[in-house]
Formats: sequence, C-alpha cells, structure tokens
Amino acid sequence: MTLELISMASEAAAQVPTGVTGSIATGIGAGSAAIGVGLIGSKAVEAVGRNPGAFGNILTLGIIAMALAEGLGILSFILGK
Repeated sequence: MTLELISMASEAAAQVPTGVTGSIATGIGAGSAAIGVGLIGSKAVEAVGRNPGAFGNILTLGIIAMALAEGLGILSFILGK
C-alpha cells in the first residue's frame, strides 16, 4: 500500500506542465521588457528636460535601448513557446 502511494506520487511529480511554465516565463519576460522600456522612456524625458540641446543624441540612444529591451521580451516569447 505504501509503495503504491510512493510510486503514484513519483509518477505525478515526474509530469511537468510545460505549457504552464512556458506561459509563466513568457509573462515574466514580457513584463520585464515593459518595465525596462518605461524606465528608459522616463529617463530619456528627464535627460531632455535637463539638457534640451542634446535631444538628438538622447533620442537615438533611447530608441536603441528600447529596441534592445523589446528584443529580450520577444526572445522570451519565442523561447517560452
């Protein structure tokens, strides 16, 4: 009786729900990318407010940084599926 319960428990633990874990990883990756893009945007606006003459350089660096952050979000979406 006890051995049957142990064997049933080990079989149940061996089944990993890959769909759920992939969805969780995708959600965490997308959320992290969204937070990163928001922080980059807010800091770029602050920097332009402090130094309006450097608008072009700040815009360029901000767009590059946002693209990199979004790239990580897209990568988590691809790998999570």
